[in-house]
Formats: sequence, C-alpha cells, structure tokens
Amino acid sequence: MTEAKTNSVKSNSALLDKEGKYLTFALANEEYGLEILKVREIIGYMDITSVPQTPKYVKGVINLRGQVIPVIDLRAKFGMETADITEQTCIIVVETSQGNRNYSTGIVVDRVQEVLDIPGEKIEETPQFDSSVNTDFILGMGKIGDSVKILLNIDKVLANVNITSGNISSQTQTNETVEFQPQEN
Repeated sequence: MTEAKTNSVKSNSALLDKEGKYLTFALANEEYGLEILKVREIIGYMDITSVPQTPKYVKGVINLRGQVIPVIDLRAKFGMETADITEQTCIIVVETSQGNRNYSTGIVVDRVQEVLDIPGEKIEETPQFDSSVNTDFILGMGKIGDSVKILLNIDKVLANVNITSGNISSQTQTNETVEFQPQEN
C-alpha cells in the first residue's frame, strides 16, 4: 500500500512539472500541444525545397532569413494521410535539443489554435498500450473541458531527424541513415 502511494506521489509530482504554456495545433481531427518555450516562431506555409533521397516525412528545407531549416511534415511523421495545403496550413519553427546542441526545425501542421496555460492537475499520464506502441514522445494528455490535447515532447518526436555540421540525416524505418547537405543560397 505504501509503495502504491509513493508511486502515486511521484507520478503527481512529474505531472505538476509538466504544467505550463502549450501552443496547440491540429492535425486532421486531432489536437496536439507543445511547450511554448520550444516554439521559435510560426510562419505561413511557404515554398519548400525538396531534398532527394529523404524519408517521406522530410518535406525539404526552407531559407528563413538566411538560415537553412529542415521541414518535417508532422502528418507523415505520425503515419497519417497527407492533406492539401490550405490558408490555415503553417510551419511552426521549433528549437530542439540533441546532446548539448540546439537545432531549429520546421514542422508543418494543419492549423495553429491557441496558447493554453495547462495546470499540472489537468495533465494525465499517457495511456498504457501494448509494447508494440511507442508513446515515449508524448509528455501527457491535457484535459481541456471535454477535449483532450496530446502534449508532445518535440525533442523526442524529432529525435531521429539529426542535424549536424550542416548535414541533415534521418533514420528511416529500415534503420538506414539518409544524409543530405543543404546548399547555401
């Protein structure tokens, strides 16, 4: 009984650590959130330069004020069907950490919704699925009224999209690493 109570206190403490401001966005009918501190900026959809021999979820690169930034289609990354680009489609530029370095990456989303301040008591642990379902990239489930927002750990979502020394490499389903060097403009 004491062990269960200790685990419950640890779990509640971990969820309280996740409270804060989240930028919410939609992919199809699902609503997601990511920590606002990871968001560098939100830009309208723009032309993306395709890069050959990359996984389907890597849309390519954009030149954002002189910086070449890789762009990931989050729908494709999550195994969802692709959608037509609309006037609400946008790119969220996020700053991720890999090792002791920070990288900027654009993620394409259907639409940005709002910034929510989610208290820790409104965040639940990720539901347990069988071992074949990887949920490591989910911080928790934010309960907002009658809806649930899937709170993402964007560092883990983009963990296998590695950017080093100007190279962008991505781990494919077959564990093959694909690399490309963005051209300077």
